Amino acid sequence: QVQIVESGGGLVQAGDSLRLSCVFSGGTFSNYCMGWFRQAPGKEYEFVAAISGSGSTTYFADSAKGRFTISRDNAKNTVYLQMNSLKPEDTAVYYCAAGPRLGLTLVSQYDYWGQGTQVTVSS
Repeated sequence: QVQIVESGGGLVQAGDSLRLSCVFSGGTFSNYCMGWFRQAPGKEYEFVAAISGSGSTTYFADSAKGRFTISRDNAKNTVYLQMNSLKPEDTAVYYCAAGPRLGLTLVSQYDYWGQGTQVTVSS
């Protein structure tokens, strides 16, 4: 079955950069749109970014535009979230998810999820 494993989280200072990775296994990676979500303490899941199966198209939440980029390497079954100019409000558990197509921003629309990786941004 499909498994998703995120890595790359950590504790950084405001203004720093961090790159999250997500490794997919157990299915045909290029068939899936891959998305990143996050959940801050006491808050709902928030869509961050997504990338099409081919990697040719990306989609970002307003909070991520201009600071985050998403990319994928289908040969490595891996998707990345490059986060620059991090802010304390970016502190959250970041989740990687696989979905059927680009443009989906709801948790319920994604089929498979990783366990999450913690990102903490200190001021």
